[in-house]
Amino acid sequence: MPETATFRQNRRRIRKAPFAVLTFFLLLWLIGVSTGEPARVLEQAIQVCLSCIGIG
Repeated sequence: MPETATFRQNRRRIRKAPFAVLTFFLLLWLIGVSTGEPARVLEQAIQVCLSCIGIG
């Protein structure tokens, strides 16, 4: 089955979307790490765990 020009154009457009989404989420991840979010999430997790055990 020969490829038509329309089929090739659609295939190229579809392949750009995952790259754009991954780039966007990588950017968000870098912003979160640079603002110290992982440490804040870990602090909150520790507080929740300690309060569930009855220590905190």
